[in-house]
Amino acid sequence: MNMRTVATFAIAILLGLIAVIVVRGLLLTKKPSGGEALAAANTTQVVVAAVPLARGAELKPAMLKIVSYPKDGVPANAFASVEQIAPQNGQPRIVIRDIAANEPVLPSKISGAGGKTNLSGELTPGMRAISVKSSDVAGVGGFVLPGDRVDILITRSIGSNNDTSSITQVLAENALVLGVDQTSDQETDKPVVAKAVTVEVSPDQAQAISLAQSVGEVTLALRSISDDAALTRKVTTIADLSGPRPAAVGRPRPVHVVRKAAGPSNSTEVRVTRGVDTAGYTVGTN
Repeated sequence: MNMRTVATFAIAILLGLIAVIVVRGLLLTKKPSGGEALAAANTTQVVVAAVPLARGAELKPAMLKIVSYPKDGVPANAFASVEQIAPQNGQPRIVIRDIAANEPVLPSKISGAGGKTNLSGELTPGMRAISVKSSDVAGVGGFVLPGDRVDILITRSIGSNNDTSSITQVLAENALVLGVDQTSDQETDKPVVAKAVTVEVSPDQAQAISLAQSVGEVTLALRSISDDAALTRKVTTIADLSGPRPAAVGRPRPVHVVRKAAGPSNSTEVRVTRGVDTAGYTVGTN
C-alpha cells in the first residue's frame, strides 16, 4: 500500500471522528437527558438573600439572588423574582427580621403588603411610640381608633399648701394614633373602651407624656379628620373658665327731695330717685 492510500485513509478517519463529535454535541445541546429534563420540571425559582440581612436594612436588588428549589420544598409565599420585592408606593422594603445568606426572602420578614405586623416598621423616622392610659373619659368614650389624630392634654394642680390651683396644658397636638390596646388595624371602625392608646410623638413629647401620667390626669381630644391646625391656647387656668367679667355696677342713683305744689302755704315732701316722673313737682335739694 503506497503512501497516498495511507494518507487518504487517515484523513477519512479524522473527518469521521470530527463528524461524530459535532453530531454528539448537537444532540446533547438540543435534547437534554431524561434525568436532567425531569429535574428541571420539578424545580422552581426562589428569591434568597445573597448576603446576611440585618433587621432594619433597606432591601436592594444587589442583596438578592435567584436559586432553584424543589417544587415540593418551596416555602409558602416565597418570591419567584426580584421584581416582586420592588418598593411599594415609593416606600422601600425594610427587613423586619434577620435573614441569613441563602435563606428565602418571605413576606413575613420584610415590610409591605403581606408583611408581619410590626409597629417599629410603621413609625416615622425620628419619632417615638408611647402608650397613654385610657378610659371611657380619657379615651373619648372609645371613639379614638388607629389612624385618628388627637391632642394630648394634662390636667394637674400647681402651687403648694393651701394656695393651689388647677391648670390644663397641651403636651402634644395632632398626634397620630398607632394602636388601641393591641390593635393597630386602621380598618377597625367599632368604638371600644381601651386600657391604653399608643400614639406617635417626638422624643421630647414622649418624655413629657411619661412624666405627666405620674403627676396628673392625661386625656385625649379627638380631632376632625381634616383638621391639622395648630392650637392657639396651650394652657387653660380656672380663671379662664369664668368667662367675660360682668360690667362694673354703678353707684345708687342720688335721692332728691321733691315738694308738691299744693298751695301757697301747704306742701308735701317725698323722696324719689332720679329718673322718676316728677311732673307737678319742684325738685329741691337734700
